[in-house]
Amino acid sequence: MRRSYKFLLRPTVGQTIALTACLDDHRALYNAALEHRRTAYRKAGVSIRYGEQSADLKHIRAADTAGQGRWSFSSQQATLRRLDRAFAAFFARLKAGHTPGFPRFKGTGSFDTVEWPSDGDGCRWDSQSEHPTTAYVRLQGVGHVRVHRHRPVRGVVKTISVKREGSRWYVIVSCDEVPAEALPATGRTVGIDLGVASLVATSDGALLDNPRHLAACADRLASAQRDLVRRKRGSTRRRKAVARVAALHAKARRRRLDGAHKAALALVGGYDVIVCEDLRITNMTRRVAPKPDGEGGYLPSGAAAKSGLNRSILDAGWGVFLTILSHKAESAGRELIAVNPAQTSRTCACCGHCARENRRTQAEFVCTACGHSAHADVNAAINILRAGLALREAARAA
Repeated sequence: MRRSYKFLLRPTVGQTIALTACLDDHRALYNAALEHRRTAYRKAGVSIRYGEQSADLKHIRAADTAGQGRWSFSSQQATLRRLDRAFAAFFARLKAGHTPGFPRFKGTGSFDTVEWPSDGDGCRWDSQSEHPTTAYVRLQGVGHVRVHRHRPVRGVVKTISVKREGSRWYVIVSCDEVPAEALPATGRTVGIDLGVASLVATSDGALLDNPRHLAACADRLASAQRDLVRRKRGSTRRRKAVARVAALHAKARRRRLDGAHKAALALVGGYDVIVCEDLRITNMTRRVAPKPDGEGGYLPSGAAAKSGLNRSILDAGWGVFLTILSHKAESAGRELIAVNPAQTSRTCACCGHCARENRRTQAEFVCTACGHSAHADVNAAINILRAGLALREAARAA
């Protein structure tokens, strides 16, 4: 199986300057290649492909030895492939009738990753393997950069990427042939329901609290954003204010990831079969469409309440949690089943009666047919488990 490892880099001041220059030069190459494609098609009706732009790299590097010529040829090819994938995705969306979204030029804040597609070609993982305590990664034009390797890397290293997040630098090592670490069987199954009040409710009756990491730092974030809007664009004080806002968001994101990893690990360690909801989070967090009243105004649409719910859903990190859960389940040899969540929160787990009135509040479920009462999310988790086991039996019978 394939796995990626993400480690914090500990570059020196000189290496930080070199990493920033590397990122800026790759961004300039991306933007120049995009302009080349746009101009060729607009003026001559010619479509430029990756192969042609990759062939031009030799001349670009020879003409700019102190700039583009410093970096790995393979990493620059990977940047051009990134642009090629953006165009391929654009034409795929156009063909499918979706909103196309033409590839855009990258600003400093929207281009944060450089990839080396092969270990040993412009980069080398564990470049000082003889060092007894510290790991290093060697990057062409940067040098041997110290890595905070908090866990061992397994498998065969294929690609290496360097990413900037705020003031921090990370290295992402992608490996093939990573051995699976199957856990011993437990003989237990569970259904899980995701929520806002509780992040996870299990069919066994357990409730995992939602930490609300973004809400916890809302006051500091609001203060930082107020400072940001008062700063003059292009000033040093504005750059510091932007860095402060980014640091607060990054801290909330790291906490959310840590909580998702711990919750997913507990589920994978305790159950052989895990049934979850097949959620369409993008659709669930879509803004409410305005309703014109025919007189130049708009009717009440509940947009403010929906906006708050959307913010809570995104703060809970359902998508991150489900992604991590699927990866951990695959690695541990567990079975993860996704089911359609429709009506699971309105159906009685005892008699099967489905009605909107069954769910009286966010947490209270009382069946209007049989009188069964339970926590609403736990009742939904039981229904999810039954639906998942039914799908499993149907798949085996087929």
